[in-house]
Amino acid sequence: MRLPFFVYGTLRPGEHNHDAFLRGRTRSEEPARLDGAVLYDGPGYPYAVPEPAGVVTGEVVSARPERYDELLRTLDRLEDYAPGDPANLYERVEREVTRTDGTVLRAWVYLAAPAVAARLRVHGRLIESGDWRARYRPPSSPWTTSR
Repeated sequence: MRLPFFVYGTLRPGEHNHDAFLRGRTRSEEPARLDGAVLYDGPGYPYAVPEPAGVVTGEVVSARPERYDELLRTLDRLEDYAPGDPANLYERVEREVTRTDGTVLRAWVYLAAPAVAARLRVHGRLIESGDWRARYRPPSSPWTTSR
């Protein structure tokens, strides 16, 4: 199935893997969200973990038709994903994502593999905003004032 991809971390526009892996291979990139997942901070990249009440911010990326197979192989390699491999860090799964105009579509999403997700739920650092780009923004505080 030639589904678009939902990216939420280092593959997003402006992030360090975007140009290396997506530039020239995509037809479109649009803001979108993934409902039913939360983000955890990893070693330089995030993990999306299924969580019914969560929302993850990202982009839905459509590959150029002539580059689709190449892009799929490249992203699987980047995400250390091999179908059925118990050592996977991520699993590529089909999920619904929502564009900003409300359109819902099916896309490939790399979610944390079950063993990784279990460790993150216990010991991981949750990115409460669900947005990788906002992970280091300090929370607003009623104790700070602008001058």
